Amino acid sequence: MPQLVRPRFAVLHGTHPAAPLPQRFRSLADREAVEVLHRAARVLVASLPALTDRLVEALYEQEPGYRAAIDADRSEVWQEVHHSLRHNVGSLLQPREFRDAAHRTSRWIGEIRAGQGVPLDAVLHAFRMGGAMVWQDLVDETARRDPDDVRLLVHVAADVWNFVDEHCGVVADAYRQAERRLTWQRENRQRLVIAALLDGTARIADLGDAAAMLGLPEQGRYAVLAVASARRGDPGPVRQSHPGPRQGPVRPPLNLPTAPPGAAPGPEPEPPTGPLGAPGAAPLPYAGPDARPGTSPLPGTPATAPLWHTGSDAEFAILRLTGGPGDPGELHAIAAALDAPAGTRAGIGSAVDGLAALGDARRLAETALRACPASGGTVVLDEHLPDALVVSSPALGSALTSRVLGPLGRLDPADRDVILETLTAWLDADGSAQRAAARLYCHRNTVLNRLRRFEQLTGRCLTRPRDAVEVSLALAARRLLGP
Repeated sequence: MPQLVRPRFAVLHGTHPAAPLPQRFRSLADREAVEVLHRAARVLVASLPALTDRLVEALYEQEPGYRAAIDADRSEVWQEVHHSLRHNVGSLLQPREFRDAAHRTSRWIGEIRAGQGVPLDAVLHAFRMGGAMVWQDLVDETARRDPDDVRLLVHVAADVWNFVDEHCGVVADAYRQAERRLTWQRENRQRLVIAALLDGTARIADLGDAAAMLGLPEQGRYAVLAVASARRGDPGPVRQSHPGPRQGPVRPPLNLPTAPPGAAPGPEPEPPTGPLGAPGAAPLPYAGPDARPGTSPLPGTPATAPLWHTGSDAEFAILRLTGGPGDPGELHAIAAALDAPAGTRAGIGSAVDGLAALGDARRLAETALRACPASGGTVVLDEHLPDALVVSSPALGSALTSRVLGPLGRLDPADRDVILETLTAWLDADGSAQRAAARLYCHRNTVLNRLRRFEQLTGRCLTRPRDAVEVSLALAARRLLGP
């Protein structure tokens, strides 16, 4: 059957169809088989509407993937099937004239069904069902006309089924290309939506659509986690997630639970590894720098999975909270469940209500991140509000440090450090000289002498509440902002 289809190895390896053999090499049986095929195919062309009806009904009964599409718009599916059958049966009669049109139709079907979410297996099954139905009608028509001619169809059977396989390959390729394109578009839209929510620039009218896209409740409770690996003042290493260098923060490996430990499971489906945060469950890996943030939740993942966004100086994750508004331990439990390598700084902002407040939540998380020690650690903003006050206004913090601790600058650096260390230990021990002495491995009277010397040098009285607050904030500013 000259130029009917490419051979199987050509379909699999993408080679061009081989040139047809000269007519003198084809047997008489081959020529007779092609004539029998053409006669039967002409009858099929004349009865395409009936063939289309049967195939659509068979798809509805045998292929669940098509059932919803047929219920939604049966006429649209009918037109698609009829269009495909017309070009494919026409290719049996006039291969050169119909080949390109048949390929275009198959590619179009693959793209349309990918956009509608029909599984690829269902689309390929539909094509094979159509091929089997066409072949059976060819055999039946040949047997009706002359039963002895049925044996001749054996000579063209391989060509017909190669043709079906070829178009299954065309459909699969178009489906996967469309799927990749749609996935990229969906992920890009999600990234833009997440960025707008965290920047606080999302319009109130768009919040409902944003909630539907991200699989989050519009009026839920949220917090934002900010993560950075570089020390303050370090511009950060180069990321290599795309060809060519691009500056930006690098995500350190981080295991983050998709739900606060101990939280009641929601109605969302669980991932294959089980509900994260439960005893014995596998943690959700914090993707490396090549991962594309903002792509969760994907089908089959819980809606409580964090949604990541890459900022200029840090990575941000939107955390959906499941506890009540008065639950102070929920954010602390999340912080305790974080598993990050040494040197990673993480800040968790205060809880907010509704997607509209995520811009505020991000700013609170950035404040918590700035309150993290340069050596790394996790800071929950609600548990470090005095530190947050200091880093929120670095100029005022530096001025407070200079005013309260400035007189210590006249001391030898070693003496100054001893007094500051003693003062810090005494405050951490809630004003107990005995416990401070135990921490410093010295006598209680030594602690009291050093505190008295501090008071003499600075004019402050540590038993006066106002002075004690100023001293505590000045020490925090010195620790967080530098001397």
